[in-house]
Amino acid sequence: MQEKNANAEALASAAVTVSGKVQGVYYRKFAQENAVRLGLAGFARNLPDGRVEVVAEGQHADVEKLIILLRQGPAFARVEDVDVRWTSPSGAFRDFSIKR
Repeated sequence: MQEKNANAEALASAAVTVSGKVQGVYYRKFAQENAVRLGLAGFARNLPDGRVEVVAEGQHADVEKLIILLRQGPAFARVEDVDVRWTSPSGAFRDFSIKR
């Protein structure tokens, strides 16, 4: 039990690429609002190929919660695929922003 709690509290970083109908449907704002609520830092941005990239850093358990929410997306989105790459936290982010 102790190990599980330590893992949940460890800092983590995930680079998430989301495909489907995820641009023009409030997806980046949805990601930002949920990341801020969870106390995460990072960014969300549209990619030229129609996907959205989300990079989030913070407590491992909170990053996992965000990924669950990203799989659902906002009401008008249609999420088809979510690719998650776990990376080492960079500590480079102070807040969660929407990149243009």
